[in-house]
Amino acid sequence: MIAEDNHRNGDLLEPRRKTISSPYIHRLQRRHFLLFDILPILGTACAFAFLAVRPFGVTEFALLFSMWLVTGLGVTVGYHRLFTHRTFKAVPWVAGLLAIFGSMAGQGGVVSWVALHRRHHEYSDREGDPHSPNLSGGGLLGSLRGLVHSHFLWMRRHEYPNVVHYAPDLVKDRGLVRIARLYYYWVGLGLLIPTVIGGLVSLSWTGAVSGLLWGGLVRILVLEHIVWAINSFLHMFGTRRYASRENSHNGGIFALVTLGESWHNNHHAFPESPSFGLDWYRLDPGFWLIKLLEIFGLASDLKMPSAPRIAAKRISGNTEPVGNAA
Repeated sequence: MIAEDNHRNGDLLEPRRKTISSPYIHRLQRRHFLLFDILPILGTACAFAFLAVRPFGVTEFALLFSMWLVTGLGVTVGYHRLFTHRTFKAVPWVAGLLAIFGSMAGQGGVVSWVALHRRHHEYSDREGDPHSPNLSGGGLLGSLRGLVHSHFLWMRRHEYPNVVHYAPDLVKDRGLVRIARLYYYWVGLGLLIPTVIGGLVSLSWTGAVSGLLWGGLVRILVLEHIVWAINSFLHMFGTRRYASRENSHNGGIFALVTLGESWHNNHHAFPESPSFGLDWYRLDPGFWLIKLLEIFGLASDLKMPSAPRIAAKRISGNTEPVGNAA
């Protein structure tokens, strides 16, 4: 993950190069890894230590939950379903808000995130996949090494997908590029908001610090490990309802906490679908938000797969009923 203004770098303007690798980019990746992957771990340790000064209360829970929900929906509905896979259309101001909320998650700027995820789908569980857990050798040791790589360590240093190749539609969107260039400011805003609210509610510096820790750093840690688990554990474990060429699985028990992302096999089988659950009884909060936006005229052109297409991809022997979320 690197700052989005690097798409102007001359190397990135070579459309036939799918990835870019340079010492400069790797330095940016290490910096991002330290700031947004390591620092939240330290911040979480500080949050528990700070309990001796200020106990965890209603304000801390409200900030943690609300900031997790807003930024999590920014990632799954904005970064993933809207910008990466274009599963629906949103009015410009909604799209902009989703990009900002996703940026607050600290998982990379929107253009970089989209380019990485599109490359993941192109090479999923094959050489070229940035974060597959299945390319580190066989046996228990290989599996453990793959899980650690895909869940966490791959972000330290990796080939950077050429955004001109993988995300030309986003690079042409001037408003989105402006938002992407301010990525670090949006992350800072995501830390400032719970800090200010915590301080105002408690009228104390301890409330402000507690807000920063629980609504900011702990929230980043919780959300990023939820997202990373999709790439790591659900490419090794879970159920498979539909045929797809990679090793994706569903983890329905985690549907709510992942905001619908844990229907991962469904998603890889039908990446154009705004619904990852595909059926009304498969919990998918991200899709619920999209449908709510549609009701208010803020989202349109939801690309739902047809029932015959869903049935055609169902793995033989799976006796679950096939529905259509449309």
